[in-house]
Amino acid sequence: MDTRHPYFNLPDFTQPSPPSTPASLPSNQHHRCRPSDATKGLFVALLGGGLSAGFVGPFSRMAYQTSHLPSLELLIFRCLFHLPIALLLKFRGDPLLGPRDVRGRTFLHAMLNVLSIGCAYSAVQVVPAGNAVTVRKGSSTVCSALLALCLESQGLSGYAWCGLFGSTLGLIIIVGPGLGTLQEGTTGLYTALGYVLAFLGGLALSLGLQVYRSLHFPSCLPTVAFLFGLVGLTVSVPGLFVLQTPVLPQDPLSWSCVVAVGLLALVSFVCVSYAVTKAHPALVCAVLHSEVVVALMLQYYVLYETVAPSDIMGAGVVLGSIAIITVQNLSCEKDGQMEE
Repeated sequence: MDTRHPYFNLPDFTQPSPPSTPASLPSNQHHRCRPSDATKGLFVALLGGGLSAGFVGPFSRMAYQTSHLPSLELLIFRCLFHLPIALLLKFRGDPLLGPRDVRGRTFLHAMLNVLSIGCAYSAVQVVPAGNAVTVRKGSSTVCSALLALCLESQGLSGYAWCGLFGSTLGLIIIVGPGLGTLQEGTTGLYTALGYVLAFLGGLALSLGLQVYRSLHFPSCLPTVAFLFGLVGLTVSVPGLFVLQTPVLPQDPLSWSCVVAVGLLALVSFVCVSYAVTKAHPALVCAVLHSEVVVALMLQYYVLYETVAPSDIMGAGVVLGSIAIITVQNLSCEKDGQMEE
């Protein structure tokens, strides 16, 4: 019998077929990429954290200029926007104060954030909004890098260090001329105090980010957001009546600024808290320098405050550094790698 006939060359269907190799899979399943955690964290910090927070400082200054709202009262209004998160925690059946074993750290995180925001709001009332934001962000970036190296032993690539150095240099270019021309007497003392408060605000922010990275429980983000509002109200309400004079906003512009500050600050808080769990805290703080550029633009176009050539030059250096950090961390994970 001639077995060379095509009929006899058919495959034997009674035998199990060999397992398919990866080469037989469609090519789009291998080359389809998804952004890595670090990439997603940096983009969330840039778009949700930095850009929205850039409006907070100028709007706070507008509220102070129109109605002379004290900083603690502005902090109270901001904390009120965090309290409705308690409804979400109750709906999910989670404890409002977090698990018992981490409540100390959650309260410490809330205290550090309240201290950071209080220092920032006080600083923008005595120094230009752009300069106050610049000093706060610069100190938070430097302190976050040092704390991450000392506490977590996390290394950074050469591109990341280049971006951190460039962003810090840009901030120095922005704020350096102002620090060198401080006036003598009471005015100069208040200005210097404003810069010190801005620096302390950045230091408290970096400490708060490190504390947040140590928290690991399912409802971590809504819990710390609610505790920020609770602790902020507990601290700022007595302090307002002891240290400052309460003022009720009278005009629609002041109320609009207060509402905008509360909403934008809440968005920035949530985005930064999410981003710091995905990417290095120093890189997140460096990407948040976009807040400085937004604040400088609003300072010039909305507040009609002078923007020096050094401010423009420093803003350009900051944007270039953010581009270096972002592009260096742009990476994707293939679907097959993610499944493994």
